[in-house]
Formats: sequence, C-alpha cells, structure tokens
Amino acid sequence: MREIVFDTETTGFEPADGHRIVEIGCVELVDHFPTGRTFQAYLNPERDVPIESQRVHGLSAEFLADKALFAHIVEEFLEFLGDAPLVIHNASFDLKFVNAEFKRTGHPPIPLARAIDTIEIAKRKVPGARYSLDELCKRFGVDLSARTKHGALLDAQLTAEIYLELIGGRQRGLMLAPAEIAASQVGEQVRAARQRPEKLAPLITEVEIALHAAFVAKELGDKTLWKFEAA
Repeated sequence: MREIVFDTETTGFEPADGHRIVEIGCVELVDHFPTGRTFQAYLNPERDVPIESQRVHGLSAEFLADKALFAHIVEEFLEFLGDAPLVIHNASFDLKFVNAEFKRTGHPPIPLARAIDTIEIAKRKVPGARYSLDELCKRFGVDLSARTKHGALLDAQLTAEIYLELIGGRQRGLMLAPAEIAASQVGEQVRAARQRPEKLAPLITEVEIALHAAFVAKELGDKTLWKFEAA
C-alpha cells in the first residue's frame, strides 16, 4: 500500500485573499514504511511574503524570486502523488491551497475524501490533547531538534512519524521492509535449509539406555503412558 505524506508552506492563511504556496514537501510510505523517496520544491509565489509568514517558515520574497512557478512543477508533483492516499496534518488547509494552484493550471482538484488527516486520527486516539504538530511530536517523543522553523519537507517527515505512531506505534519500525525493498537490499532469494546426508550418531550409550528403562519399569510400572524403546 503506497501513501504520500505531504505539507505546504504559504504566504498566508487564505488562497481566496491571494495567498500562494511557497514550498511543497512530500514523503513516500509503502506498507507504512518510509521508502526514502521524497519530493520537495520551493515556489515563486509571484507576490510579497508578509513578515508574519516569514517568521514561521523563514522564506522571503527575495529568496523565492528565482524559484520555479507552480505551473513548472505541477506535472512532476502529480506524478509523485500518483493515485495514493494523502496523509496530511490539517488536510483542509493544505488542500485548499493545492487546489487553488490546480485551478490556475487547469487541473482537477483533489477531493478531501482522498486525505487522511492526522489531526482527526489524533482526536480519536488522544482526546483532549493539543493537536499541533509540535505538541504531538512532544507527546510521542519525536525529535524536534532540527525544527527551528517550519519547512514543508521537514514537516512532512514529522507528520509521517506522528502518523505511524497514531496507527500503531514505532513497533512498525522493527518490522521487515516491504518485500520489494528487502529484496533489493539483500539481493538473494530465500533458500531451503540443507539436510544432512546422514543422521548424527546418538550420544547416549547403551548402558544409559538400559538404566533409564530399568528406572521407568521400577518407578512407574504399568502406569506409564509411554515406553522407552532402545533404538
């Protein structure tokens, strides 16, 4: 089962107010196992980046001025997504921005039903908790040392960790990789156990066999449910 965890950084809160995406980050899972495949792109929003937003993700209009437009990366982005379910923290927020960009490029929107929202899972699993990504990372002991500011790819990686915690815990990390990954790493097929051409000689002596038989006959007599027979 293939799933894509993704996150966006934006210039503001509402695409209806002219705000745009400035970064997209995606992480691929197969059978709830990170494959190492990612997709990340900084985007030129074709507008200013308010200082309030810069404080969140650290991306200025100057930094983004020479980056690609969404229209330039949309096909690569769609190819990476494929038809996989999308795991998103606060799915309605990210999807409204992505769908606004799709509308500009003439692509159909992604339905909300395709999304798996980690906030909704957290509400069922840990009712009454705080559901920000930071708070859930602290609750589940996910390392936040690299997160001085928000970043779409980093936040997608953190969301993937939280998602795996919410659906079953880190024990999944102890499971074997999916068959196709394991095969590529090992490069060998499972071999049948070799059989000895001849059986090993018994280590018990004839004297020990006789003593055991005498003990059983004396102590248990006819009450035995089994009988020892010398080979």
